[in-house]
Amino acid sequence: MGANEHGVCIGNEAVWGREEVCDSEALLGMDLVRLGLERADTAEKALTVIVDLLEKYGQGGNCMESHMTFTYHNSFLIADRKEAWVLETSGKYWAAEKVEGGVRNISNQLSITTKIDREHPKLKEYAKTNGWWDGKKEFDFAATYSYVNTARMTTTRGRYCEGYKLLNKHKGSITSEIMMEILRDKESGINMEGGFMTTGSMVSVLPQQPDLPCIHYFTGTPDPARSVFKPFIFVPDITQLLKTMSPTFGPDDPVKKQPRFQSKPDRRHELYKKHESAAVVMETNEGKGKEMLKEIQKLEKQKISQMESILQNGCLDVNQVVKLFSQCVEEELKIYS
Repeated sequence: MGANEHGVCIGNEAVWGREEVCDSEALLGMDLVRLGLERADTAEKALTVIVDLLEKYGQGGNCMESHMTFTYHNSFLIADRKEAWVLETSGKYWAAEKVEGGVRNISNQLSITTKIDREHPKLKEYAKTNGWWDGKKEFDFAATYSYVNTARMTTTRGRYCEGYKLLNKHKGSITSEIMMEILRDKESGINMEGGFMTTGSMVSVLPQQPDLPCIHYFTGTPDPARSVFKPFIFVPDITQLLKTMSPTFGPDDPVKKQPRFQSKPDRRHELYKKHESAAVVMETNEGKGKEMLKEIQKLEKQKISQMESILQNGCLDVNQVVKLFSQCVEEELKIYS
């Protein structure tokens, strides 16, 4: 997931279906997110960038730095100040739905059904060739390209359904704090634990008024229930984010060597390491852990209040904003130490 200086935001999720996932090296979902953000200044342009890259290079390859292979297709949630799209893929084939209103989420399943606003030119032909669609009944992308029962998609318990319920509960009154609360929800499976723990979380506020800044909140750390959503605003000459930047290994990086993934380097940045130690304290020392959690919640509320003031007053001090995220990181580090 990520955002760019034009207010374009993209998140992706792993999905699987009837089409086999390619094991050979191609573009990962995270590659497509980065390239879409690098090259597009609107949500629909980002969508076009991604599908053009899919057609040219394909998707696939191992997304884990280990000998264990983990591959998948991708779904994307793409938004800007004016519109939002859901793009879902199966190999090089894809369907896209323009979000017209209400709430919309993605998770680990195809979710576009019969409302398809853009599609791969051979999407339906490929489905017919494979015997997935007879060409007579209404074309349902999720039902055709996967094994999802689309009639029960929002009622069957699962991450997609639970996410939809939580969003729908607050429809029309979703604030940044409510969105953070939803991302912290463990019972729904949105905030994942165990081997596939939620490793980072993001909430973006995209005002429709062009004179107001887009505000992005990033944790930069696992488990949002024990993390601080720190505000970030794109401005020129921003302070380099050294303490949340993963170390680089140049040509010695095992991801750049053949065969790949023969060793696993430590990519944790400074905040990640300190947060990891703090999480142990929260689990093993109840008194100290509660105090620490209380302090990071207080810090987060202060930052949200400051950002709301900027949006209400339309007053942005660029000299302060260049240090906004890095200063919040320093404050968070102080709590952990």
